[in-house]
Amino acid sequence: MNSDNDLQIAGDLLEVPHLLQPPREHPVTVAEFAGLARAVAADRDRWAHLVRYDATTRWYHRLRTGPGYEVWLLSWVPGQGSGPHDHGRSSGILTVLEGTLTERTDRGTRTLTAGAQRVFAPGYVHDVVNDALEPAVSLHIYYPGLTEMPMHTAPLCESRTEPSTAGV
Repeated sequence: MNSDNDLQIAGDLLEVPHLLQPPREHPVTVAEFAGLARAVAADRDRWAHLVRYDATTRWYHRLRTGPGYEVWLLSWVPGQGSGPHDHGRSSGILTVLEGTLTERTDRGTRTLTAGAQRVFAPGYVHDVVNDALEPAVSLHIYYPGLTEMPMHTAPLCESRTEPSTAGV
């Protein structure tokens, strides 16, 4: 029979290292990819010095690759946006590192502030834009690595064939 005392009998799992799985070098689950994004976000020394702002186009830089995945750093000056798009066969995680971004989908609009994360599957159509008055920086992880970014029309339902390797 289970009781509150079972925890005392079993002890602390961390005290029994042979029961713990070793940490993986590379993430393989959604939770591990989200954790990687949070870890990179928390390590400003790893990315802050790389950020550039370009008034004519969104700036992006590939931070890291691993078996089947890519990590991208993007900057957004006020008014810049991605346009409605999906990520082809890639799933992903978008994490706002600095500033505020707006995500528009056929389900509505979300304001994403620093620390916010969005997880998406293949075929997820969204438009991301910096509607704020200050620049923004975001981190994007794609699995598998991004090979296409089909653009969609304004109603977020019709696809145009404009593949791109630049991420969002």
